[in-house]
Formats: sequence, structure tokens, C-alpha cells
Amino acid sequence: MAEELTPSAPEEEEQPIKPRKNGLYPEVSEELAANMASGWADTEQRDLTPVEQAPYAAGRRAALSARFPGERLVVPSGNLKTRSNDTEYPFRAATEYVYLTGDQSEDGVLVLEPTDDGHDATLYLLPRSDRENGEFWLSGQGELWIGRRHSLAEKSILLGLVTGDVRELKEKLSEATGPVRIVRGHDSGVEAALADKVTGERDEELRVYLSEARAVKDAFEIGELQRACDSTTRGFEDVVKVLDKAEATSERYIEGTFFLRARVEGNDVGYGSICASGPHATTLHWVRNDGPVRSGDLLLLDAGVETTSLYTADVTRTLPVNGRFTELQRKIYDAVHDAQEAGIAAVKPGAKYRDFHDAAQRVLAERLVEWGLIEGPVERVLELGLQRRWTLHGTGHMLGLDVHDCAAARTEAYVDGTLEPGMCLTVEPGLYFQADDLTVPEEYRGIGVRIEDDILVTEDGNRNLSAALPRRSDEVEAWMAALKG
Repeated sequence: MAEELTPSAPEEEEQPIKPRKNGLYPEVSEELAANMASGWADTEQRDLTPVEQAPYAAGRRAALSARFPGERLVVPSGNLKTRSNDTEYPFRAATEYVYLTGDQSEDGVLVLEPTDDGHDATLYLLPRSDRENGEFWLSGQGELWIGRRHSLAEKSILLGLVTGDVRELKEKLSEATGPVRIVRGHDSGVEAALADKVTGERDEELRVYLSEARAVKDAFEIGELQRACDSTTRGFEDVVKVLDKAEATSERYIEGTFFLRARVEGNDVGYGSICASGPHATTLHWVRNDGPVRSGDLLLLDAGVETTSLYTADVTRTLPVNGRFTELQRKIYDAVHDAQEAGIAAVKPGAKYRDFHDAAQRVLAERLVEWGLIEGPVERVLELGLQRRWTLHGTGHMLGLDVHDCAAARTEAYVDGTLEPGMCLTVEPGLYFQADDLTVPEEYRGIGVRIEDDILVTEDGNRNLSAALPRRSDEVEAWMAALKG
């Protein structure tokens, strides 16, 4: 990785870009600086059209404006975060910012200025790198180092928003008067500029509103979630085709295989892939992915492609590594499948959000009693939550720009709420028998099964966005055999 010069402190105006410590070029001659500042073609893009998301984002901003009349609203995208020394983590813009703008730029800030009849929205961004002071080739974030970014004029066309230079924003915000709200946790500099103008309670109301607003997806979002599920299906197929290579290496081969599909067809994985083979399948969030993959064991693969617009799938399949379930594995798998079927059937408009969870848990509790692993009756088991020793987690969650979407919503609007058309949620029951659980027969120990699909609430019921992946045990075996050829 090449070394660059680094920007100086703002007060060093005579030398905007200072040399990197231990760099091989300690200074820039006047002749080189003049040479680099000239002789470049005009690359402004003038034939752009708005992105697909632009009109949807405009509608979301209009709803936000109506909810908080007369108040200045500030929504940052976030800043780069250091991974080590002078390298950064890949940037992922804040969910609220993406939802309201369709943009994914680091250091961006959406500001809604109150007017007599609503708000004027301005998107503050970094302009293109300055060629006069050498920033474009001397700064580590200059265009010759990390690539061209859109000009403010180009962004205005793409996003349908007035744009401004974000480097001037902090001073404007520090001088602002009247009520202000900000989405916290993404840009400490912007928060500092508003420190004497905002309150935690008011800012939390803004965060909660934006979380609840995302519960019902529009047509663009539903299309993106379907794309995410379609790519995820292909990623699972990729994994099945290379299980022999995973057996020769480790769970990391599975992780890398799925990641390739996510990067080729989307932006990234929506969360750390869980590639849990054998007893690792009983660890709910096993993301180390450094264990062996053995024939005769089950592989629990929980993974999702995040699209280029940042909507993610969240799908789980539990697969026999050698392509065939043992008798006990099939019994446990079929119980989880039956529980998922009951849960999916409960997803429909007008149903309570909790209904799908309750339906799935009842099936699992019945099986645990039937197998003699827990003393009934089933009503007692459910009342006391005794099945949770082996079911552990809730049966699903909202899905969208975040894998656990709408997380800041009020309890009465989320888990105590009612399902509406356009909501998207996961249904993912599981049974997990820990390797050291002495309360179950030895042959159960180390078996973990989860089946998860992404379910869209429709006007007349639901649609399984990830239905292209088989779920029934016999269908899973046939699918794997066909893929292995």
C-alpha cells in the first residue's frame, strides 16, 4: 500500500498539506506544485439523471418535515473510522442518512431548515478535491489516492437536493438559532457545533421517529429486499458447490465463498456471516468461522447480501455437510421446519407482531415435551418459558437497511404492535442442544438447527422473499445433490 502525504492542521494555511512523517518526499517544490495544478481535462459530468431512490427519499423527507415543523433537523452520514494507524474501515453511511437522501458519502450532513410552510433541505458534502492547493494528490483522501468523487453540482442532480460545502457547515450550525434536533452517534464534530442547542430527549424523539418510519417499506425498498434475497440464494448455492473444499480447510472457506457473491452482486454482507459447522451451530452468533467442516455434521449458515443501496437479506439454512441428514438430525430439523411453517402462517395484516413468535414457540415446546426432554403440559412450559433453554432467541425481527431494522422504535409500535402490508420481518425458529448439556441424551448434544426466511406482509397475507431456497428436509437433500452434480 503506497504512502501518501497527510493534511496539516487547519491553522497552517501557508502549507495546507504537510509531509507525512517518515515519508520519502519531505517537501514539494514550487515547480512541481505548479505542474500538478495545471494541465487537467474538465471531467464534470453533465448528462446525469436522478437515482431511482431520489423520489422515494424526497417523500420520506416530506413526512419528516411534517412531523417536526419549525425545527432544524440535522442528519449526518458519519465519518471514516480508523482500523489501524492510517488505514480505515470500509465506510458505511448511517442508516437514517441513507433513508432520507439515497446518498452514501462519508462526512455528509443533511440539514432541514424550517420555513413558513415546511423545510428547505440541503445536503452538505465534501466537494471535489482542490487542485489549486494540491489536496487532490497530496492528501490521503485526495482523488488521486482514493478516486474521484462527485462534484456538488453532480450530487444535486443525482439526489434531487440542494447541495453545499460541508466544510462550512459547523460554523453555520454554531450560529443557528431556534429548536434543533440531530441524529447522534455518527459525527462528533457536528454534534459539538450544536452542543448548546440540542437535548438528549429531543434528539431521541427524532431517532425513534426515523426508526418507526422505516417499518413499512415502499416499492423501492421491497424491490431492493427481493434483490438482496435473490443474491443471497445464489450465495448459498455457491457454498453448497464447494463444501468439499470447506472440509479440506475450514468454515472460513464458506465465509469467503459467500462474501465473494456479496461483493460481486452487492455492496457487502449485511452482517458478519455465521458459518457454523458441528457444535458451533449451537452458538447463536458464531462469526469466528475458524472451525472444521466435517462430513456427518450439520452446517448452520446464516448470511445475507447487502445491496448497493444498503438493503440486506437475512437468511439461514441448516445443511448436512455430506448432503444427507441422519435420523436424529432430520427429526430435529423437521421440528424446526414445522415451527417455522406455523410462524410464517401467522404473518398477515392485522395480526399482532408477537403472533408468529408465539406460534413457532408452541410447536417447539410441543416437540420438546413429546421427546421427553421437558415435562409438560405444553401450556405450563410456555407460561414459564422452559423451552427457552433450547430455543434461546426470539423468532424474528424487522428487516431493511439494518439487519435488525427499526430497533429504536417504541415497544408499543414494534413488538406490541400490529402487522401492516409493507412490513418485512424474519421468521427464524431454532433448536440448540449445547455440547455440554447434560439434561439431554448424548446424541442430541452439539446439534443446532435454525431455518430463517425474509417475509413481506402483503394485503392478503405474506410473501416469502427467500422462497427460492428449499426448506423441507427432503427438498434440501435433493437441492444439494443437484448442485453437487
